[in-house]
Amino acid sequence: MVGLEDSFQRVRLCCLKVLFTIAGLQPEYGGPSRCVPALAIALAERGVQVELISCESAPGQPLPLLPSVARISPHLLPGANRSIRWWPRANDFWKVLRERGKAGRDWLIHDHGLWLPNNHAVARAASSLKVPRIVSLHGMLTAWSRRHQGWKKAMAWWLYQRLDLKTASVLHATSPAEVQELRKAGLTQPLAMIPNGVELPPGNPKSEIGNRKSGARTVLFLGRIHPIKGLLNLVRAWAILRPAGWRVVLAGNDEGGHENEIKAECRKQKVEPDFDFLGPVEGGRRWDLYRSADLFVLPSHSENFGIVVAEALACGVPVITTRGTPWQDLVLQGCGWWTEIGVEPLAAALREATALDEEVRREMGACGRQLVETKYGWPRIAARMQAVYAWMLGHGEKPEAIAGCC
Repeated sequence: MVGLEDSFQRVRLCCLKVLFTIAGLQPEYGGPSRCVPALAIALAERGVQVELISCESAPGQPLPLLPSVARISPHLLPGANRSIRWWPRANDFWKVLRERGKAGRDWLIHDHGLWLPNNHAVARAASSLKVPRIVSLHGMLTAWSRRHQGWKKAMAWWLYQRLDLKTASVLHATSPAEVQELRKAGLTQPLAMIPNGVELPPGNPKSEIGNRKSGARTVLFLGRIHPIKGLLNLVRAWAILRPAGWRVVLAGNDEGGHENEIKAECRKQKVEPDFDFLGPVEGGRRWDLYRSADLFVLPSHSENFGIVVAEALACGVPVITTRGTPWQDLVLQGCGWWTEIGVEPLAAALREATALDEEVRREMGACGRQLVETKYGWPRIAARMQAVYAWMLGHGEKPEAIAGCC
């Protein structure tokens, strides 16, 4: 009888239907534009039926980073860029969800992000349809994030965002720090603490660790060029030590003209020759950049996860990041530096890292690769999320991801 019950449980897990909702998946949306499609693909490979609703960036343009995969049904709404008002797009989300409400009982909504009208529309639709809703906040409720464009977010918080979060069935956090932020905000419902996963690079990165390009050693930053990333601190820290034979490469989408502020600071600190700005980098070129780097740096003020840290480690690159990120594992596993936020702590970490023997950095990189393989692979992350979905739909006991933080 037990074997028969296990068989029924496996069938129920495979028949799960989840509807992902997210404003956009263009690269300029940062980490969610990679982790959301990756989670959808990993869930589909486990037999979960995934439908994804998002906005196109231009008429007829396909969803980036989401190849054609069985059991994933993408649904594109008309584009929602900065020149188009968001409220009409939110109504489109509402209409699609209302139509999906005819699909039966055994499905749920997984909404991604905060603050935008489409998130509010999804919350309204889920409540009206009496469909369970889990929300992944992607670090958008941290103290730093709430201060950025603070008056707009304060207004949204009291108009709708606070209530929308309180009515979610489950909230998804990626780190203990994010769990604490949510509890401080007065959110008392179940929390699922599951880190983001990371795509392992193609080929055999282990054999490539240490095979960096000849010439100057490279400290790499890859991500959004945004004030939250702490890049002005990086410029000022670099000006303190300027290690001989090293350079800094910054790659990513410029947001709000912040790249010009960084370049101005480089001129002010007289370190312009040491900095290269590459602009947006996607696809295989990302992995090439990681592999060509000797160190990776993420000097952020706040991150709920920092997927670029995991990607760098997957390529065998030691990492320097701040305590604004949840990466204590760098110290525990001997694969990087976890510093206080600020210029002096960052300069101290850079001084130590750039002075190390190449063989020591190579060994640290190998430890980082092992950490990612054992803890952050997408199949493992998808299995944990699938268990949360099953529990939300009444198909299983409370999973470890929820029991561990509630």
